[in-house]
Amino acid sequence: MTGPLGRVLVCGLGVSGAAAARVLLARGDTVLLADAGTPAVRAELEAAGATWLGATDRCPDDVDLVVTSPGWRPDSPLLVSAAAAGVEVVGEPELAWRLRLPLAGGEPAPWYAVTGTNGKTTTVTMLEALLLAGGRRAVAAGNVGRPLVEVVTALDDDGAPAFDAVAVELSSFQLHWSSSLAPAAAAVLNVADDHVDWHGSPQAYRDAKAKVLERAPVAVADAGDPVASSLVATHRHPVTVTAGEPAAGQLGVRAGVLVDRAFADDPAGEVLLAADRLQVAGPHNVVNALVAAALARVAGVSAADIGTGLAGFRGGAHRNVLVGAVDGVDYVDDSKATNPHAAAASLAAYPRVVWIAGGLLKGADVDPLVAAVAPRLAGVVLLGRDREVLARSLARHAPAVPRIVVPSGDDVGVAGVTSGTAEAVMVQVVHAAAELARPGDTVLLAPAAASMDVFTDYGHRGRAFTDAVRALH
Repeated sequence: MTGPLGRVLVCGLGVSGAAAARVLLARGDTVLLADAGTPAVRAELEAAGATWLGATDRCPDDVDLVVTSPGWRPDSPLLVSAAAAGVEVVGEPELAWRLRLPLAGGEPAPWYAVTGTNGKTTTVTMLEALLLAGGRRAVAAGNVGRPLVEVVTALDDDGAPAFDAVAVELSSFQLHWSSSLAPAAAAVLNVADDHVDWHGSPQAYRDAKAKVLERAPVAVADAGDPVASSLVATHRHPVTVTAGEPAAGQLGVRAGVLVDRAFADDPAGEVLLAADRLQVAGPHNVVNALVAAALARVAGVSAADIGTGLAGFRGGAHRNVLVGAVDGVDYVDDSKATNPHAAAASLAAYPRVVWIAGGLLKGADVDPLVAAVAPRLAGVVLLGRDREVLARSLARHAPAVPRIVVPSGDDVGVAGVTSGTAEAVMVQVVHAAAELARPGDTVLLAPAAASMDVFTDYGHRGRAFTDAVRALH
């Protein structure tokens, strides 16, 4: 889309909102800004020509389009006002899709999209590595990395589009506000109940995830996840992956080797990589690798290049990262495991665990998780506001497992604990875990909960854990 959009109201000036406003201003669109706070970027955007509305609950009469940040719920008064006035509301990914610049061949760069409750960032960054290994000018963007609206309008030194393939991570929030996205291939990794408070119901959350598949020529899912696999089952070109022996049309694992039987010319399949050469731990990361490989195959990346890309991939921060070993005990940071589904996948990667858990559970049911992982637990250290919910579940399902409760996060709001206090809490947590651990154990930070009762975000929690572990030496 090269023509003017008219008067555009940007709601929320976080990373994606600020990026959308910058791109729209550079195009010459009229930009209005709304935010409940007064972000630092306001001055920059006003200087570039934007109009500041502040914390308004009403959509102005002369607005042609609203671009909302993913944190804004559909029942936000300003968005309700826009819908009532017949003004279209989109998210930053939908705006980016409409503003894509064509490549020399005449079509914009294809998107290869990934959504799911857990594993999105790992899979998308894996996919970026595979596309790069295959010679593409690729980038990971969306809910990870750079905002999409920046990526699709970026130019190289010759004035041509900077990227010819985009690995796109999409959250359920972003998909809710998308209506025309048509990725070249799309994957739903898994679907477990999450963000029900935002979407209104588990079904609405699942429906948002399914939107990524609607216009994609190829749909990919984990055969082991019942919801994800059901979403692709009726698609015109479904591809599933499995951690076991692959059937025709699948990618899977045969005798310890990742194999493609969906895109290979040989019906027996084509070898991608020995599973033990993956540098990210856990069965869930084998599935993530297979999904990334499936999307890369759609992009035309060879099996050999996929093997090279996977072998060199080391994962992101706070995602099952070994941060140290002390007295024969490994300490692993998976602070990104912010819900029970993610924590279950992380715990499955280690045979005997001292589990660090707790935070904001957001109403999630932890009983199935605790019951499933109880045999692996050598001990548990609990922190955060909802630690007693976990303590009660452990009493029911793992009464013999020793546990230590660290007081924290009782009477503070979001980011209400100072950094120093938060880090002091984590020092207590790590020392408690060290008391419970024996040589050969893994101390695993996989909280199954959000972090904002004690920490700024999951990254702050992971960094505090890493610092505390290093101080044990």
